[in-house]
Amino acid sequence: MSSGGSTRAILAALLANLGIAIAKFLGFLFTGSSSMLAESVHSVADTGNQVLLLVGGKRARRTATRQHPFGFGRERFFWAFVVAIVLFTLGSGFALYEGIEKLLHPHELESAGWAIGILLVAICLEAFSFRTAIREARPLKGRSSWIRFIRRSKQPELPVVLLEDSAALVGLVIALAAVGMTIVTGNGIWDGVGTTCIGILLGIVAAVLAVEMKSLLIGEAASEDDEAAITAAIVGSDHVRELIDLRTEHIGPETILVAAKVQFDDELTMRQLADVVDALEARVRAAVPDAARIFVEPDVVRPMSAAVTEPEAPADGGH
Repeated sequence: MSSGGSTRAILAALLANLGIAIAKFLGFLFTGSSSMLAESVHSVADTGNQVLLLVGGKRARRTATRQHPFGFGRERFFWAFVVAIVLFTLGSGFALYEGIEKLLHPHELESAGWAIGILLVAICLEAFSFRTAIREARPLKGRSSWIRFIRRSKQPELPVVLLEDSAALVGLVIALAAVGMTIVTGNGIWDGVGTTCIGILLGIVAAVLAVEMKSLLIGEAASEDDEAAITAAIVGSDHVRELIDLRTEHIGPETILVAAKVQFDDELTMRQLADVVDALEARVRAAVPDAARIFVEPDVVRPMSAAVTEPEAPADGGH
């Protein structure tokens, strides 16, 4: 899947979150609800996060340079990691601060009808963004579960948008419940409880995102299916006697580096070997188009020697 699907999901989330942020902030001005304020900051953070993902996608498309010969594909991983940090510091941190403040100093909720109406509109807009992300991610997910997709996906944008949108929907339900309990009981402490729960939720999502993006930044191997296809392409190539070793790494969401140590037929000349390696690389790229960087090292399998190495004689004067 190309990055086009990711871009559509990001733009849908950006527009939805921008509208939601404005609506929530107006709701806070009318009601004074800390849950509404926390959700406003959450949506502002999400809007900024979509901008960061778009920036990462644009920077990742830069041409490779001498200093960065493999290109800038990992920029997308880096900016997705920054999103996790922003979500934690701006979204979760502020919500926890506001929640604890309102738990210690609860106050009466004003214009509750505005709050409920705005939250319902926000749920509809967030559901639209979430639906777009699911539709774009489904072809890439295949038969895997959504949890496995989020953990194994090499495209960082879709898991980020899916987690953000799902957290936003849960957060909106929490805010709606908090406002409802505040209206029913007349006790403003429920507003603080809702805000604190939103902060904890955002912190958990930010931690999951940080762990997954850190793994991609460090370098993850190709998927099991891609590695199996690469192995089959190499082993099935002409004049290949054995695949001694294979290492893969994603240097970008759609760019895989392949390093293989291969034993070829002994009778090949240097020119013939070069032609065989070229054909092997073509087979690998045909099997896995993302395998853009391929390095093949001809080698031979060396049997383990049964001979015991004699100990070295001591130097002159030794004991």
